[in-house]
Amino acid sequence: MSAFKTVLYEKNDHVALVTLHRPEALNAFNIQMRDDLYEVLSAIRDDSDIRVAILKGAGEKAFCAGADLSEFLSAPAPVAARQVRYTRDVWGLFLSISQPLIAALHGYVLGSGIEMALCCDIRIASEEARFGLPEVALGIIPAAGGTQTLPRTVGRSRALEMLLTNRWLSAEEAYQTGLVSRVTPRNKLLATVEDMAQHIASLDPLAVRAAKEAVLRGIELPLAEGLALERNLVAKLALRKAAVPQQ
Repeated sequence: MSAFKTVLYEKNDHVALVTLHRPEALNAFNIQMRDDLYEVLSAIRDDSDIRVAILKGAGEKAFCAGADLSEFLSAPAPVAARQVRYTRDVWGLFLSISQPLIAALHGYVLGSGIEMALCCDIRIASEEARFGLPEVALGIIPAAGGTQTLPRTVGRSRALEMLLTNRWLSAEEAYQTGLVSRVTPRNKLLATVEDMAQHIASLDPLAVRAAKEAVLRGIELPLAEGLALERNLVAKLALRKAAVPQQ
């Protein structure tokens, strides 16, 4: 287990487990968590032994209740002096990871919390989870991609309703809109996610990464270009497999 201040990092065989660890603050996303996540996500991206990663929140009340506004909406001298760290593109790093990312979501999933979840490939929620983007109600807008990732996931109309009215979704509503792919009882959430992660990790890692790339790159392309991308990835995968010595 790692010694980061706001994130716990474990690796079990081919599965990485990342835990947001500020339970006393509902795992609110602060500057230190941003720094810690940058290091952890970089390690996952560069570790060929990791085939899938899980992101979850510590404590019983929240996956992540949003950004720590006491830090991000103020700029005292010590914070300004660390401005270079703000430029670390954690969100781009999330999206650059070739291994599948699974988010285990419980309790409050708000603001930066929902934006982190939207950067993951699969989202599984517990029955009591609640989802929202309250930024506009606070006089700001999402700053970690939420205005772009949410409509791509749930559609423009639903995304605008959430953004403009500060309407929160229940876990069941999140499932119905496609924000999450599965809802489980709270006491089965982690086991459900771990079972899925272990199953994915048991599959051919080259094929898994190619399938993820095909979907994520192809979804924004015209169909003909997406099909060409798929054919190219099929050919590349066949060449890579041919180059691996048979046991």
